[in-house]
Amino acid sequence: MPSVLFICTANQCRSPMAEAMLAAKVVAENQNAAKAWIISSAGTSAAEGIMVTPFARRVMAARGLNWESHRSRVVTASLLESPNLILTMTRNHSEALCAEFPQFDHKIHLLSELIDQTFDIDDPAGGDEEDYRLCADEMGQIIEKGFQRIVAWAA
Repeated sequence: MPSVLFICTANQCRSPMAEAMLAAKVVAENQNAAKAWIISSAGTSAAEGIMVTPFARRVMAARGLNWESHRSRVVTASLLESPNLILTMTRNHSEALCAEFPQFDHKIHLLSELIDQTFDIDDPAGGDEEDYRLCADEMGQIIEKGFQRIVAWAA
């Protein structure tokens, strides 16, 4: 069963937006197979139970994605056990996870690695709605271009 966990800092912007976009992509590719996927997100410094930011909700709604039910959660060892693929937003996230949870380093990758690059996805928190839209556009392009790699790595 393919499983992907997206990681950012607070689990209120980037990782839930990426989670929503990948879930939509999986459904668009094959609605029947989508039921077999497990796609989730968490944050390295998240407070438990917080909704996505208002700008993130608006940006996702503009894409036809409703993520109102999302609540933030913090990364734990038990959370990292199940997914086959863990995608982080920044090199710092990857390094921190690999240092704290070395047993999972084989499945931790920077999101930009999906397109054979190494760059961070900037946090739009504190910015305006345009910053969130640009962030979502960037992640959406990576997910679109790297989808076959996600399928291969998440299986």
